[in-house]
Parts: sequence; structure tokens; C-alpha cells
Amino acid sequence: MAVTGSSPSSTKAPSSPSPATRSATSSSASPSKSKAASKSKNPKASDPSSRTPSTSTALGAWPTATAGRTVSATIEVSGSYDGGLRRYSGSGALGSDGQDEDQGPLFELADGAVLQNVILGSPAADGVHCLGSCTLRNVWWEDVGEDAATFKGTSASARYLVVGGGARNADDKVLQHNGAGTLTIKNFQVENFGKLYRSCGNCETQYERHVVVSNVRVTGPGKALVGVNVNYGDTATLSGITFVGGSAKEISVCRRFQGNDTGDEPTTVGSGPDGTHCRYTPSDITYG
Repeated sequence: MAVTGSSPSSTKAPSSPSPATRSATSSSASPSKSKAASKSKNPKASDPSSRTPSTSTALGAWPTATAGRTVSATIEVSGSYDGGLRRYSGSGALGSDGQDEDQGPLFELADGAVLQNVILGSPAADGVHCLGSCTLRNVWWEDVGEDAATFKGTSASARYLVVGGGARNADDKVLQHNGAGTLTIKNFQVENFGKLYRSCGNCETQYERHVVVSNVRVTGPGKALVGVNVNYGDTATLSGITFVGGSAKEISVCRRFQGNDTGDEPTTVGSGPDGTHCRYTPSDITYG
């Protein structure tokens, strides 16, 4: 189902999606071969990081769903979609929460689209796909499927913003960056995960990618907060990161990889701040 412009108010459920499911491709840094990033529909969209969030729920309590909705076909969003804090769960072709490649997303956002006030329940399939610049505001993943969100814009000017919200129970990655451009993650919380952010380590088409992470609360267990590829010029800039829980110090803050475009498992080449690819200082990290 394609949605253009503003979505219905939170007091009225959005109409059901059509039976036709849009095919969407997802890549990962897992040993299985990753797919090429999807092309952006309009790489000249405005920078979403310049927008002022309308919802202030950063680092607050996890929300209670106002209602539930099952999604059997990907909801395509052009413009702005406000879910009114409903819980969206996959069914049929979207009824998986596994790590299989090529699963469809519950939501697919056109270049410049905004998705806000949405809870993704279980199963969540491949979460959210952004085909170009996008904003995810106050979006919550209760049980991450393959990935929570995948960013696919092919322009270096693509800007993606994840502000507020949180994600739990990700076997591997939460936010997967397959395309080009810069992802900003702020006022976010993550619990029980593999990696919060990963610049694709083995996509068929590779790009220089950048991530900015600020005011994020991290609760283990987890493997790494962010992962970047040194050979493609990736950077990660971190500030205001708070780790909580007994396993917090076992989580790598920033891990560096040698990426490839062959589908092979990328090689780890280092971790910790280096001033070039992993940009942060000890004062940017707090253990609570």
C-alpha cells in the first residue's frame, strides 16, 4: 500500500495494505552475500537532520501500544506517516523474524519521507527500508527481525535521521547502512543486540559512509556499538554514549573493518578511537 502525504490521525487506524507486496532488498554484514543498495528516488531531498522533532520521548519509558495492526504487504510511504503509536506486526510473506536475506520490510520510505510514532512488534520481517534521505522519529522495535532499519540512498548527499525511539532483541544489526551518505542517531536506546550500527561490510556496491551517534543509552548484552569500513573512508563520530548493565564493558564502542564487495565476511582490523574512522574520546563514553 502506498501512502502519500500525512497519514490518518492517531484516532483512526490507517487503511489496510493491498495484497501486492513490494519487493525490497536488504543487505547485511553477515557471511551470506549482501545485495546491492537500492537506488534513491530523489537524492536531492533536504537534510532531515535539520528538522526539529515534534515528539520529545527521548530516553523515556518504552511506550504502550494504542492498538495493533498486522501487515501482510509492505506499506510504502511518501511524505509523512504517523502511526499513532500502534503496534505493527508482519503476517504472511512478512511473518518472519529470522535472519534470512531478501525479506521485505513492513515499511518502505521514499526519498524524503518521515515515519513517526510507530511500534514494530514481532514478527517484524526486515523492519524499515529508506530508499533515500528519511527521518525515523519516535520509532520503536520491540523484537528486531533481520534488521530494524536499512538505509539505501545512493547519493553521497543522502541524509538519514533516527531520533528518539529504541530497539530491543536484535540477533545481529539494528541499523544497517547499505547505501551512501550520513546517518545521524540521537536520543535513542538499544538493548540486547549485536551491533547498533553497521556500515555494510560486504555489499555488492560499496560507498563511503558516515554515522553520527549522540545521546544514546546502551544496555547489554551486545557486541559492538558501531562498525565502519576503513578502506572506504567511513567515519563514526560519537558523543554522550551511556553504557548500563553488568556486561556493558564487554561491548566494543567502535570496531573497524576491511570491507569488500564480494560477499565475503569482512576482516576486523581494529577497535577503539583512532581520530580518523572512530572519532570519540573517553569523556564521550559513560559507564553507569
